[in-house]
Amino acid sequence: MSLYSKYILPKLLGFCCATKPIRKQREKVVPLCKGIVLEIGSGSGLNFPYYKTSKVKKIFALEPDKEMTELARQETKKSSIEITFLQEYAERISLKDNSVDTILLTYSLCTIPDPISALKEMKRVLRSNGCLVYCEHGMAPESSIRKWQNRLNPINSYFSGGCNLNRNIMQLITESGFKIQKSETMYLPGTTKLVGYNYWGTAVI
Repeated sequence: MSLYSKYILPKLLGFCCATKPIRKQREKVVPLCKGIVLEIGSGSGLNFPYYKTSKVKKIFALEPDKEMTELARQETKKSSIEITFLQEYAERISLKDNSVDTILLTYSLCTIPDPISALKEMKRVLRSNGCLVYCEHGMAPESSIRKWQNRLNPINSYFSGGCNLNRNIMQLITESGFKIQKSETMYLPGTTKLVGYNYWGTAVI
């Protein structure tokens, strides 16, 4: 692991993912979670303050990066909800079948190496009456923006821990076997169009 990946990247991602427009998105989607929650790509714990303690029994916080997990552990001191960390990859989740009520996916699908496999794993551990709550950035609707997303994606991915600018979020979710229940999209204010097109909503099995 490089010094950049170990010391600089976790703090850089934490800063970028805590800007006001993204905080507003977290405020919209995280309170939808209930019961036993599996959060995919919990990072430094930026979602933890937005969970409703009256609705959530327990959180499994999945994050493969050790440095990000250590930052997140500090946030658990501020939460009254039980949080168990899973330092593993979303493509192979250690939880049993049909074991969680909600899966939360916020600004993580862009970095997962095999998003379809990961989403199928999420589908496996989600109960039949459960819900996938998602909020992601991805492929823009305009061809001119998509062209630049495709051009700059290799550079962006290299410096941002594998983040992809150009993933078709809705297609990935539906191809993995989920059914979209609710979906909204927009460019977040105050962000560049290359990274600012957001998809959020809920999906079911």
